[in-house]
Amino acid sequence: MIQILPHVLAILNITAICLITISFYQIKQQNRIAHRNLMLMAVLISIIFMAIYLFYHSLVGNVKFAGQGIIRPIYFSILISHVLLAAFIIPLILTTISFSLRKKFNTHKRIARWTLPIWIYVSVTGIIVYVLAFHIYPV
Repeated sequence: MIQILPHVLAILNITAICLITISFYQIKQQNRIAHRNLMLMAVLISIIFMAIYLFYHSLVGNVKFAGQGIIRPIYFSILISHVLLAAFIIPLILTTISFSLRKKFNTHKRIARWTLPIWIYVSVTGIIVYVLAFHIYPV
């Protein structure tokens, strides 16, 4: 059971990326209701992701990386940037949502310009870390 959780986490990450991307397209089309609904789904998926992620790592601890040579510093560079920005994105997402819920859309839009690319970066680098650690260089 526990061994499938990294795969579930990757699926949740991919789902979040799709929802965020479609939501961005929707707001560019002035479809605020679709944008709101898609972003709420992305946030829900991200909350589920975080719950499973914390549960998984509370049981297994750190995941070892078996890659050697040049890939090792590349992997850890990606991982470090991922972890640092993942810690930063949570309050940024909450702040962005907060301005939207309070109907302060100009401020929401200004902050979302930072939130969106960082959130996508964190999700994409999470998938890269997953592929490298569990598929290309598994222990």
